[in-house]
Amino acid sequence: MTDASLTGTVLGKPACYQTEYDPGLLFPIPRQNKRDEICLGGALPFMGADIWNGYELSWLNMRGKPQIAIATFVVPADSPNIIESKSFKLYLNSFNQTHLQSHEELLARLRADLSQAAGAPVQVRLILPEDFAGLSMGELEGELLDRLDIGVDSYTPNPELLTAQADAETVEQKLVSHLLKSNCLVTGQPDWASVQIHYVGAPIDEAGLLRYLIGFRTHNEFHEQCVERIFVDILRMCKPIKLSVYARYTRRGGLDINPWRTNFSTGGMPPNLRHARQ
Repeated sequence: MTDASLTGTVLGKPACYQTEYDPGLLFPIPRQNKRDEICLGGALPFMGADIWNGYELSWLNMRGKPQIAIATFVVPADSPNIIESKSFKLYLNSFNQTHLQSHEELLARLRADLSQAAGAPVQVRLILPEDFAGLSMGELEGELLDRLDIGVDSYTPNPELLTAQADAETVEQKLVSHLLKSNCLVTGQPDWASVQIHYVGAPIDEAGLLRYLIGFRTHNEFHEQCVERIFVDILRMCKPIKLSVYARYTRRGGLDINPWRTNFSTGGMPPNLRHARQ
């Protein structure tokens, strides 16, 4: 089901690609609308960020020669808005025939425009071709939930599947699944992801957790919203002392989105390593 607040917008409709710089293409969406659905008001129970990687970024130098770079964007989870991914793609493509003095000028425009859209400072890093060889790949660390031979008969998120052995000794675990799939709230197109659940607390029932994650398979929600729903459901149902949820979504239109939500007070942001499906 499409969010009523998006009805009548250009999202989910055919679009003409503009190749001259236009920051007005960015479409911010308030985070609070979907947070209200999962009863998140006031102080957030997590901190974190949405880590974006852009692989189709190009512009022209002042002599008309094309330039390229890979970009990383870090949008804080406490920013008022997310940036809708199609609008983000259209915005980045608007640089394709735009003459710029240097990559520093591009960086300044990206930081200013994206921070304006998000309503908070957005970190931007450009990786130039001479540095491509230094990029690394890697997979999420943790025990693979997908090894479990389970039956599944429900494909909508069901928090009741989440349980923990409250009388057991506290453990610290990282659990990983590659079976997370949700659908775009606007277009219904599939969004594929791997997800890591890192927690300290009573042991979480792994079969129930895997069934819960698979339950997103027909669920329509943006990447960021799915990860926040997962975080909140696990926190409420399993009551871990500490919890982190990190999803790496496959790219679409040259962009991948990797939301991370945590209440760990130490450790910093997770590594932004592209995995095999990205």
